[in-house]
Amino acid sequence: MSWRHILRLELKAIFTNPAIIFTVFGGVLIYSLLYPLPYAKQLPREQQIAVVNLDNSAISRKLVRMVDATPQVQVMRTASGLEEAKRWLLNRDVKGILLIPEHFQRDLMLGSSPTVSFSGDAALFLVYGTVVEGLATATGTLSAKAKVARMVVEGDSIALAAEQYSSVKLSMQPVFNPTMGYINYIVPAVFVFILHQTLIIGSGLVSATQNEARTRGEHGYWDSLPAWKILFVRVTLFSLIYIPLCAYYFGLSFDTYGISRLASIGDMVAMTLPFLISVAAFGVVVGELLPRKELVTVVVVLSSLPLVFSMGFVWPVSALPAPVHWLVQLVPATPAINGFLRLNQMGASFEQISGWWLQLWGLAVFYVLIAFGLMLKKRRQLMQPLKSMH
Repeated sequence: MSWRHILRLELKAIFTNPAIIFTVFGGVLIYSLLYPLPYAKQLPREQQIAVVNLDNSAISRKLVRMVDATPQVQVMRTASGLEEAKRWLLNRDVKGILLIPEHFQRDLMLGSSPTVSFSGDAALFLVYGTVVEGLATATGTLSAKAKVARMVVEGDSIALAAEQYSSVKLSMQPVFNPTMGYINYIVPAVFVFILHQTLIIGSGLVSATQNEARTRGEHGYWDSLPAWKILFVRVTLFSLIYIPLCAYYFGLSFDTYGISRLASIGDMVAMTLPFLISVAAFGVVVGELLPRKELVTVVVVLSSLPLVFSMGFVWPVSALPAPVHWLVQLVPATPAINGFLRLNQMGASFEQISGWWLQLWGLAVFYVLIAFGLMLKKRRQLMQPLKSMH
């Protein structure tokens, strides 16, 4: 039987299965539109806080206005005492508290260092960090202005005072995430993972559907044609189908969400090919191991969350148990995510990510051999009853 006939049979198996069509095309499109939405604003802003102003002086009121002017926090309430503000915080009416002590202005004018206290809801890490950042920025700015004013009074020029009010100046320049937002940090890795999971479901559904038919006593080309030819055509077809989907994710979607792209097209293609081949072959292995097609989606969905936390981009690798870290290296998404992130978001050269590239090719060969072995095993099991009849 010709290659063209096998190609036609595999195309029919893929494009006449609604579950595959919805998962591969619908899933990739829907995830690209819905997943980045929660991160569209990049960072939490305008977190509501309460102020306890026990000094009520001109400078303390100026500090409150400076706090309210920061993008991180918004002064919503003024409490008469700390207990009232605590009650609002515990009831989640506000996300933080700013406490300005008594004699704040007097201590500041005398040159001593009054202590301004602030707190945030640490149950929500991002909110807590935003509240503390906003309050620290405003109080730090007021402190710097007070130091400059004191130096001018003591005889320094205002230009020199503005330059020397602090012995150390910190200039923060983000290298890999210029917006310091979550889209540039999390979405590129998750997009690779979405491609990985949907491709496993797609190629796995073809094999599992044929397993299910075999269980019902139905036999088709998958039992009569050479297994290596079917495997080659199936892996090639899914890889070709996913090339434009990868281009859509790494091209149009990245542009739409303003995600940085630092890799050349040649390097991206070189990384994408072993990724798609290894994942398509991995999906065939999953499908060959499962007796019913609906189990493919169940297995992939249930494994998604543990995998996300085991691949090193959400949870630090140093905090993972060593056996989990070793085991997850067998999942193609692990080297793919690490390679793509460094190549496209961090500006690494291809030589620097060549270890993950070689790992992907190794996994591709590994899963192709396992898939081929499983397909041959099914045929031998099918032939045994026939031999026993003779």
